[in-house]
Amino acid sequence: MRENGILRVVARFLIPLIMLFGLYIQFHGEYSPGGGFQAGIVFAAGWILFALIYGLDAALKVIPERAMYVLMVAGVILYCAVGIAGVVLGGHFLDFYPLLAGKHAAQQFGIITVEFGVGVTVATVVMLVFTLFARRKSEWKAAKVEDE
Repeated sequence: MRENGILRVVARFLIPLIMLFGLYIQFHGEYSPGGGFQAGIVFAAGWILFALIYGLDAALKVIPERAMYVLMVAGVILYCAVGIAGVVLGGHFLDFYPLLAGKHAAQQFGIITVEFGVGVTVATVVMLVFTLFARRKSEWKAAKVEDE
């Protein structure tokens, strides 16, 4: 696919739009359908499209595999930290009201923060699964060529 000029031009136009749509889903998830999980899948789809068109090596230069592991864990830690902060401040797990003085502001802050953690985790897990499968396929092809 790297040599197909039409695919490269279309991908160059679509990938930023896919990422922008992912941001829209991420930050409007508490008002409309969507949220962290859906935004993470959309972000991962944009990155996977980049990897399919430009190659896995180019995609791993944009977001290295090690960064995927770090972001995956960071998203889970963010989710848990918001939940535990509610407990520490006198509420229940994922009770957002103790986080800020105003109940509405606390609810907004809590939802956006938790959904961001979910989005980061989902996106990096999907990208990592794709990376591992793509790398395995290329290793399998290399082994098959050596056997012949």
